[in-house]
Amino acid sequence: MITCLFFASVKEEAGTDRIELDAEGINDVSSVIATLGSQSTQFADALARENLLIAVNQTMVDSRQEVGDGDEVAFFPPVTGG
Repeated sequence: MITCLFFASVKEEAGTDRIELDAEGINDVSSVIATLGSQSTQFADALARENLLIAVNQTMVDSRQEVGDGDEVAFFPPVTGG
């Protein structure tokens, strides 16, 4: 299983803070996004933002990062501060 976590406005748009995906057939973060998007337009919309930040196992990555069984993939909007 791959655990997907959603934070801040991505969580609000997705309508949940986490979901578990079967790892079979998922190779990288882009396939996680595609699988989630095929499940609902809510996920598709939440993950379609251009400036989406992604972490795999708490390390910042891009959508080409490989993932597999037991990994945690987190999605969140850009962090701002001052």
